[in-house]
Amino acid sequence: MSKAELVNELSRSIATALADDRVQRHKEDLNALESDDERELARVAAATALTRLRGSSSSLTLFMNGLSDHDVIEEAVARVLGLGRLDPLLGDDQISDIHVRGCAPVWVKLRDGSRQQRPPIVDTDAELIELVRKIGARMARSEQRFDPAHPHMNLQLPDGSRMFAAMDIAMRPTLIIRRHRFEMSSLVELSQRGMMSLDVAAFLAASVRARRNIIIAGGTGTGKTTLLRALLNEVTRDERIVTIEDAYELGIEHFEDLHPDFDSLQARPANIEGNGEITVADLTKMALRMDPDRVIVGEVRGAEAFPMLLAMSQGNNGSMCTLHADSSRSVFPKLVAYVSMAASGVPTETTNLLIASAVHFVVHIEIVDGQRVISSIREVVDADGASIISNEVYERTSRTPAFAALRSVTSEMLREYGFGIRKEAAA
Repeated sequence: MSKAELVNELSRSIATALADDRVQRHKEDLNALESDDERELARVAAATALTRLRGSSSSLTLFMNGLSDHDVIEEAVARVLGLGRLDPLLGDDQISDIHVRGCAPVWVKLRDGSRQQRPPIVDTDAELIELVRKIGARMARSEQRFDPAHPHMNLQLPDGSRMFAAMDIAMRPTLIIRRHRFEMSSLVELSQRGMMSLDVAAFLAASVRARRNIIIAGGTGTGKTTLLRALLNEVTRDERIVTIEDAYELGIEHFEDLHPDFDSLQARPANIEGNGEITVADLTKMALRMDPDRVIVGEVRGAEAFPMLLAMSQGNNGSMCTLHADSSRSVFPKLVAYVSMAASGVPTETTNLLIASAVHFVVHIEIVDGQRVISSIREVVDADGASIISNEVYERTSRTPAFAALRSVTSEMLREYGFGIRKEAAA
């Protein structure tokens, strides 16, 4: 008997024990077991089955000499009640990203930015496809298909992690999980970690308090969401916040003591019949009917840019979003492209006028020598036909005094909210 066969046998025993318990509880009109109690019943059933198998097969004892009873039992329990060998990876707080390609060894990215190879979590590529289907059936808000007709799946796991899976369109079935630790860091804490100087932290804090509309830009994994959470930390308790996300990543619900008046909206894919899709663009329009003081869009990547800019320019000052871009300047043509995706028919010149009236600051983050840093802050000044006029008021490697290029009206406004323009360059 191989290890896989042993785990399968124990899994069948667990499934039978759980089914019998549920039937008995239904007959006696008892409540279902709590999650922890159900897992304990599963462990007892697996241990009982393992003892029985040992008694009936002397070869199993020899086979088990190289295995831990605990590990085999936990793998069987995870297969029935959890996500199999994926569970230990999800339980490791040091792992930030998980990359699975079929039954090949798994690659993980750690919180410190390093990468490690781990053992495979499935024995065959087909088993990974079944695992993804199991996740879709058990953990999505509505059941999602994963087959050649629907070769990708995008959803959020119960712990807040973001999962994407693909088959057929990839050489081998693929599973990617990005894990989120819902830390409401402060700007001072991010400064201590090296993301910014204290001058930059003070500038951003004052910008939030002054209700400036801010776009946070950068590449994948640069810390855009982390910075957005820190900026939210500067919003006062009496303001109403509405967040809009493709998948819940900001985790504002974990910090109700800081933000008691909030609503979180999440996009919804179409169901199996192809109906019921709610896009981020749809949610952005809905948010304006929810009496927000600030609208926060987790990530702008398409047609939602148009209603978001309209919201920012119509009095919802203090709104913020993130966006993928390789520089602070490249944010503007990206916004124009995204607005065009809304099929609004708005010409570029008009879109630029909208951007100029809606956006106050663009903050760009990048990774330099393994360190997340704010590399540029740009103030939007005006629009001139097909161009946005902006000043780079902070540039990380510049020798000129930081924020020297701020307009006087902006300097005075931020001074009222606690930011004094310093003569010397920021550290």
